[in-house]
Amino acid sequence: MADKLHFELVSPERLLFSADVEMVVVPGAEGDLGVLVDHAPLVALLRAGMVEVHDGGKVTARHFVRGGFAQVTPEGLTVLAEEALDMATTSKAALEAKLQDAQATLEAAADDNQRIAAEAHVAAIKEVVDAA
Repeated sequence: MADKLHFELVSPERLLFSADVEMVVVPGAEGDLGVLVDHAPLVALLRAGMVEVHDGGKVTARHFVRGGFAQVTPEGLTVLAEEALDMATTSKAALEAKLQDAQATLEAAADDNQRIAAEAHVAAIKEVVDAA
């Protein structure tokens, strides 16, 4: 379909999402990116945050991703995530458990680099827990 963007979300375990959609918003390392059909090619680093799939004028799917890359080509958008959770099938209890794990990692940080990365991860998960 010429008026739709082909989008795929892939985690190390499996293909999580594949469809033709109107727009996808991804959490880029430098800020959120809205990708529509015929977007210029690019490769972007991702930060922890929410991928939102828009179709029919509304958000139809939400996935939490932690790290990875987004690649836009003439064929569409592919997100290769280090970790991805489908918000439609993830319970609030599972998110709270992830938050506890992230906070433990923060407390165990051995240096400033580990602490900064852990703080960002904790903040992103808190946002997701609040949104769930």
